[in-house]
Amino acid sequence: MLNPRVRFGGQHAPEGFLFELTGGALCLDFVNTVDDRPTEAPKELLTGYTDLVSWAIQAGAIPRDLGARLLVIGAARPEQAVTVLMGARHLREALYQVFSAAAAKRPPGVAALEELNRALALHNGRLRLAHSGPLYEVTWASGPDSLDRMVPPVLKSAVDLLCSPRLANLRECVSPNCGWLFLDHSKNRSRKWCDITVCGNRDRVRRFRAARRSTKSPT
Repeated sequence: MLNPRVRFGGQHAPEGFLFELTGGALCLDFVNTVDDRPTEAPKELLTGYTDLVSWAIQAGAIPRDLGARLLVIGAARPEQAVTVLMGARHLREALYQVFSAAAAKRPPGVAALEELNRALALHNGRLRLAHSGPLYEVTWASGPDSLDRMVPPVLKSAVDLLCSPRLANLRECVSPNCGWLFLDHSKNRSRKWCDITVCGNRDRVRRFRAARRSTKSPT
């Protein structure tokens, strides 16, 4: 049986389409690499550096050829790859705290915002502008062996969203077992779930079962 979280979206990564990209922004899809976050048993989806690279390719944070090169380098430098993975997870949780607060219309935690600012200070010095045809594009000055090449695009996406009117459309899935974040672009801004086919269906099943139990209860 297929994992209900698997969706055919984004770019084809070496391991296939492993991640559900429903956030509406690169930074939110990165935050959503944990299942069941509010529960006592959250499920880590980035279990190794290979997962981090696969996510980055599928989500469009890095091109496929760069990802293939990073996988080779990461296999040759396993300790460094683990350090990059743990740093990425740490940043992800800070981003979750900041964006979850924004979705709830409350101020962010001081520690989470400081962590985000530390990451920005570390990586923003790598930002470069490149001329591409009639337009410009943002690139990152990194050596070919830099295993964290997916981090600057995530940070740029986070800054762009936090400084954009789109932030008003940020929502957190109403399922008590989910915690995924997304941008609500529905017509009347009434979207409740990260994915109606996953959390939406779970909610309907939960309410149906509760209704059946109530009708069977002795009076």
